[in-house]
Formats: sequence, C-alpha cells, structure tokens
Amino acid sequence: MSAPSVTTPGDLPAGADPRLHDLARWVGTWCFRPAFRVHLHHRERVPATGPVVMVANHSALVDGPLLFGLLGRRSVFLVKQEMFTGVLGTGLRGIGQLAVRRGEPDRAPLTAALGVLRGGGLVGVFPEGTRGSGDVAAAEQGAAWLARTSGAQVLPVVCRGTRRPEGSGRRWRPRVDVLVGEPLPAPTGRGRAELAAATETLRGALAALVADLDAMRADDMRSSA
Repeated sequence: MSAPSVTTPGDLPAGADPRLHDLARWVGTWCFRPAFRVHLHHRERVPATGPVVMVANHSALVDGPLLFGLLGRRSVFLVKQEMFTGVLGTGLRGIGQLAVRRGEPDRAPLTAALGVLRGGGLVGVFPEGTRGSGDVAAAEQGAAWLARTSGAQVLPVVCRGTRRPEGSGRRWRPRVDVLVGEPLPAPTGRGRAELAAATETLRGALAALVADLDAMRADDMRSSA
C-alpha cells in the first residue's frame, strides 16, 4: 500500500511537507536557547494571518534559522543557493525554503515566493543580500517587488548579538535581541523609479529599527552596570 500523499497548503511552496515544516519550526523555538540568551521584543506585531514580506538585517548565518523559530507562524525564506547541498539541501527543500542565486537575475524563487504570498503566507527576505555588519547600508529590490506585486504588508525585523565581534574569542551564551517593527503597507506605483523609492523606504525603516535596537541594548547595559 502506498503512503498517503501530502497536500501542500497555500502558505508553503509546492512540494514542501507541512508536517516537516511545522516540526522544524517547533524545534526552532528552543534549539538556540542553550547557545544564546534570546530576548524577543514585540512579537505581537507579527500579523497572525495574511500575506507578509518580512525583511531583516543579516550579520550572521544563524539569523535566518533563529527567526524561523521565533515568528510564531509558518515562514518561507529566500536562502542562498550554496546552502542547498547534501542532506541540508534536502531538508531545506522539505520545509519549503527557496534557493536563490546571489548576484544574478533569478526569477524562479521570486515567482515561488509570490505564490506563497498569494496563498496568504509569510516570506522572509534579507534585502542586504549577503551577511555584513547588519546595519543595512544597502538593499536589493526583491523584497519591495514581492510586496508591491502581491499587496503584502512589509514587516521589518532586526537582530543584534548573533555576530561575534571581530577579534573576540568564543562567547558564552551571548545576549541576542530580536526586535519586531510595526508592519508597513505594501508599496504602490508600478515603475522602476517607484520600485527604487520603495526599496529605499524599506531600507531606511530597517536601518532605523537597527538604531532603535542598538539604543535599547545600550540602555540595558548601562542599567545593569
């Protein structure tokens, strides 16, 4: 007797296993607790339903998996193609994550992500494109295009503490802060200039949220000194 088929819901890409996705998300809610002291601020701002493009700063490899477990709903991330090899690649595809080639046009993952948004799902994008300082000095246009095309809200989320400072040694359970911003309406306007302007608005909102979180962390350090 053949195994029963698994129907992929609209908030995941075709071929993803929703049971595997939900299991991975459950594991993600606690698996980083032994390594980090995680402080999540304003998770109530994450829309419980409906299409959302989540944009986040990116300073460490762990940022994506950490957010995957903290958002409180299914999420599909655009992940660099290099991660999709061997067992890890099979697992990423199984839970519905999308491979994207960096530095070149790659419409296939954007089309798949658009389908997730039209199914009422949440798509996570790191608009900086590559890991850096996490200060969001530049942004690519994919996130704004997805939000504009689908009519999805844009949810800025920023992380601090996952990146080990240059020259520092191994850290013991460093504090990691995740701050969820207020959702932004979908960009409007159809032309390239409007898309560029929407991308800059998105970048500015994300950079401002980083500054807010840095100030919050500095205040906490002073008060605990």
